[in-house]
Amino acid sequence: MADTLEFNEIYQEVKGSMNDGRLRLSRQGVIFKNSKTGKVDNIQASELAEGIWRRVALGHGLKLLTKNGHVYKYDGFRESEFDKLSEFFKSHYRLELAEKDLCVKGWNWGTVKFGGQLLSFDIGEQPVFEIPLSNVSQCTTGKNEVTLEFHQNDDAEVSLMEVRFYVPPTQEDGVDPVEAFAQNVLSKADVIQATGDAICIFRELQCLTPRGRYDIRIYPTFLHLHGKTFDYKIPYTTVLRLFLLPHKDQRQMFFVISLDPPIKQGQTRYHFLILLFSKDEDISLTLNMNEDEVEKRFEGRLTKNMSGSLYEMVSRVMKALVNRKITVPGNFQGHSGAQCITCSYKASSGLLYPLERGFIYVHKPPVHIRFDEISFVNFARGTTTTRSFDFEIETKQGTQYTFSSIEREEYGKLFDFVNAKKLNIKNRGHKESMTQNYDEYADSDEDQHDAYLERMKEEGKIREENAEDSSDESGEETDESFNPGEEDEEVAEEFDSEVSASSDGGSDREEKRKPAKKAKMVKERKPRKKPSESKKGKDPNAPKRPMSAYMLWLNASREKIKSDHPGISITDLSKKAGELWKGMSKEKKEEWDRKAEDAKRDYEKAMKEYSEGGKSESSRKEKSKKKQHQSKGKAEKKAAPSKALSKSPVKPLGESFKSKEFVSSDESSGDNKKEDSEEEEIASTPPSLEDSASGSD
Repeated sequence: MADTLEFNEIYQEVKGSMNDGRLRLSRQGVIFKNSKTGKVDNIQASELAEGIWRRVALGHGLKLLTKNGHVYKYDGFRESEFDKLSEFFKSHYRLELAEKDLCVKGWNWGTVKFGGQLLSFDIGEQPVFEIPLSNVSQCTTGKNEVTLEFHQNDDAEVSLMEVRFYVPPTQEDGVDPVEAFAQNVLSKADVIQATGDAICIFRELQCLTPRGRYDIRIYPTFLHLHGKTFDYKIPYTTVLRLFLLPHKDQRQMFFVISLDPPIKQGQTRYHFLILLFSKDEDISLTLNMNEDEVEKRFEGRLTKNMSGSLYEMVSRVMKALVNRKITVPGNFQGHSGAQCITCSYKASSGLLYPLERGFIYVHKPPVHIRFDEISFVNFARGTTTTRSFDFEIETKQGTQYTFSSIEREEYGKLFDFVNAKKLNIKNRGHKESMTQNYDEYADSDEDQHDAYLERMKEEGKIREENAEDSSDESGEETDESFNPGEEDEEVAEEFDSEVSASSDGGSDREEKRKPAKKAKMVKERKPRKKPSESKKGKDPNAPKRPMSAYMLWLNASREKIKSDHPGISITDLSKKAGELWKGMSKEKKEEWDRKAEDAKRDYEKAMKEYSEGGKSESSRKEKSKKKQHQSKGKAEKKAAPSKALSKSPVKPLGESFKSKEFVSSDESSGDNKKEDSEEEEIASTPPSLEDSASGSD
C-alpha cells in the first residue's frame, strides 16, 4: 500500500462555493491546497474522527469530521476510487470509510440533529442537508420559528442568505423548544461579540486600506478595527498571510495582512489590510494577561511586558495570535539598492516587491501573485517614453497584470530575478543591453512574414534609387544654371569699386548700376529652383524598376488565390499571400529569386542605354537653346530706340528697371544668368558706348 494518495481537480465546499485544488492523503494527515489562493488546510491524522463517502453533484464526495467538531467536504472523486480510499483509511487512519447517501424524497418535515459544529436535517435515517454552524452569522427567534443568517462568500455565484425553521410547541413544562434550538445554534455559531477585555490596544495606527486612522484592539479570537466612521471585526481564521515590507525611502515599513474572505464595507471588499509605520516610532506594551497565562498560551513567543519599534510589536503580536509566518522580501535588490521597484499599476503609482515565492504590489490596489499561479511574464517597451518599460504577468486563469513606468535601469536586475526563479518568459532570447531600440522587448510574433511591410520596403528602395538617378542625371544641368565662376565675374563687374576707373561712364554709370543691384539679387535666387523642378517630373520613357521575387510570385499567383478564396478582401489576400510565401519550399523560392535576378540585369542594361541616349539628347537641346538666346539678344540690340537713351539718366533708368523686373518674373524659368547679364548691359549702355559695343560685335 502506498504511503500517499494524491488527487487533482478536487473541489472543497466553503460557504456555498466550490474551490478547486489538490488533495493529498499521507500517514501524517490530509492536506488540501487551494489553486486560486494557495491556502493550505492541514488535518492531522490524530484529529480525524469519521470519514463518509457519498454521491454528490460533482460525482462522489468525501466528508471528514474531526474530534473538535470541524467538518471538511471534498467533491470530484470517481466511483472507482472508493476501494483505494477505503483501504488507505483502514491501514493508516484506523477508520472505516462509511457509505451514506443523501435523502432525495423532497420532504420538508424532518428532525434536526446537532452534532459538534454541524446541524443536520434528517428524514428517517438519511440526511437531507447539513449546515456548518460556523457559517451562521446571526440567529433570531420568533413564535415557533428560528431564523438563521449566514456569512456571505463573494466567490459563490449564488449565496444562501437565511433559513427559517418551524419548531412545533411541545407539552414539556419549563423548556421552550425555540430557545433550546437557538442556544444550540449560538453555542457553535461564528457570531463575533466583543466580550471581555482586549489583550492589548494599539492607538491611532495609520491604515492605507481601508483608509484612515484606526485603534486596533487585539482579542483572543479576532481583531477589532475601531475608526471614527467604521468598525471592522476580523477573525484570525480569515487571516491568510502576513507581510512585513520596507518602504523604498528606508524610513517607513508596510505591514500587510491578507484576508480570505475579505472584510466588507457596502459594495467594497478589502482583501488586504495595510498598515504604515515609521521606523523611528517606539512603544512599550503590556499585555492584559498575567505571566502564567501568557506563558501557557503563547509558549515564549510573547511576554507580558515588551518594548521596541511599533511595527515590530504589532507584527510580533499578530504572528503569535494568528500562528502564521511573516513573509519578508528575499535577496532581490533593485538598481537603487532597495528591495522593491517603483512602478504604476492601473492609475496609481506604488511599489512592486519580488518575494521568494511571488510578487506583491502595494498599495492601491494591493495585488499578491504567487509563482505557482503564473503562466508567463513579459517585458514590453514603455508606451509613453523610451526611458521606462512595462512588466506584464499573466496567470493560469487568464488574468493579466501590467506594471508600467519601470525605470529601464531596473531591467537587468528584474530579468535576472525572474530567470533565477525559472518563470516562463514570453520574449525569452531577447536579453541584450538595453538601448532605445528595445530589441529585447520585441514580440515573439515578429518573425512572421508581413506582406505589407515587405511592399513598403520595396517602394522605399525604389524611391531612394530614383532620387539617386535623378540627381545623377540633373547634375550637369545644375552646374550650368549655378556656375560659381560666372557668378564671381558678374559680382566683380557690378560691385567692384575699381570698375568705374576702367569705364568711360563715370559716376553716371555707377548710379545706373545701383538699382540694377536689386534686380540682380532677385534674379540670383530663381535658378536654384531648377533642380527641384527637374526632380518632380518623372520621364515616362525611363525603364521601370524590377520587382522582387515575392512581388513577381504574388502577381503570378494573385488570380489563383482569388479563385481559391472567393470574395477575399485586399487586406486578407495580402495576409494569405504572406502565409503561402512563408510556407513555400526553398527550391520554389530559388526559382523566383532567379527570375528576379534576370529582371534586375535587364533593368540595369536598359537603364545604361537610357542614360547614354538621354545625355546626348540633352546636350543637343542645350546647344540649340544657346543659339536662340544669342540671336534674340542681337535683334534686341538693333531694335533699341536712341531717343529713350539720350534723355535724362534718371527716368530711363527707372523705366528700364521696371520693365526688366517684369520680364525677369515672367521669363525667369526659361533664361539663364548669362543671357540676363547681357540684357542688363544693353539696357544700361549710354549712346556713347552703344556704337562701340555694336562695333565690337
